[in-house]
Amino acid sequence: MTGGPEPISEVAREALRQELADLRSERGKVAATLRGGDEVGDPADQADELQRATELERLDRRIAEIDGRLDEAAVAGRPGTETVGVGSTVTVRFADGTEMTLQVGEVAEALDRTLVTVDSPLGHALLGRRAGETVEYESPRGSTAAVVLSIGAGDGEA
Repeated sequence: MTGGPEPISEVAREALRQELADLRSERGKVAATLRGGDEVGDPADQADELQRATELERLDRRIAEIDGRLDEAAVAGRPGTETVGVGSTVTVRFADGTEMTLQVGEVAEALDRTLVTVDSPLGHALLGRRAGETVEYESPRGSTAAVVLSIGAGDGEA
């Protein structure tokens, strides 16, 4: 990541929006169970109240993180096509000759074999690269390489 506002793919944006909606709903339910300034009964009730307050703080932190990430992505706009970044769609040719179009993202989607995260060896190696460059990275089978064939702005546009 560059340290500046980073773009985000539409798939990741929707996943974050859904998580945000779920967190806000859960927060509302937890907040409704808090007694506020009322005296809480026995120690077990006090412990339960403290646990709910701690959960509310955790939810608030995650909601703020997601809001911040979505705001940052809005400022950044769509991913560029000059160099690989978060949200880019990249077509690569692996050492064995196979070609694959991949999405570079922040959040792994379950069973999405075309998404590589920026913290994976391949995703990390791709960041900042241009079409025509060769990247080297460690795979489960050892050191390997891939050539960046093309870069798209995301959402399947390689």
